[in-house]
Amino acid sequence: MEFMMNKLLARGLLCLLGLMLYGCSSADNEMAGGNLQAVNHTLHGINWMSVNGYRADGGGGLSCCIIMPIKWRPGMKANVEWGVDPEPFAKIKKKTKGYGFDDEAWAEHEAKFQHHSATVDIPEWPGTESCDLKVHFLTCNQVRVTTACAVYGQPNYPIKQPLEMKEPAVCPKL
Repeated sequence: MEFMMNKLLARGLLCLLGLMLYGCSSADNEMAGGNLQAVNHTLHGINWMSVNGYRADGGGGLSCCIIMPIKWRPGMKANVEWGVDPEPFAKIKKKTKGYGFDDEAWAEHEAKFQHHSATVDIPEWPGTESCDLKVHFLTCNQVRVTTACAVYGQPNYPIKQPLEMKEPAVCPKL
């Protein structure tokens, strides 16, 4: 009797596992790789960024890669972390010999770097038409993301804020 119960339990677990694997292989769960792109709207330097654990360059351009579902799902979030140089054009003392910055001067400058994080919604995209993940860094340490296939500046691009925006005297409370 105990043998029969174990056999039934094992079959049930195998069926459950099969159903779970079937769910993982359905079209709604297919994943694809895409690029990450930073778009800086501030006067600060974005040194680096990370989206859902995928680290990329914060200086613009495309960085490979992030894995995302082919089809959008409700509740999708981007956990964005980034490093900021608030004075990217500061005059930093150079080494008297060799190349690079004076160690003490660089340490003083680097001490001003900031670390930020935010969790934002990933907006819905039609069908399977997502084109990379673009992270827009806005004033007051706000971020927005898009998967739009259009390029920043085109009329149909969803994020319209200008580049090189100055920080307001007071940031709005979120």
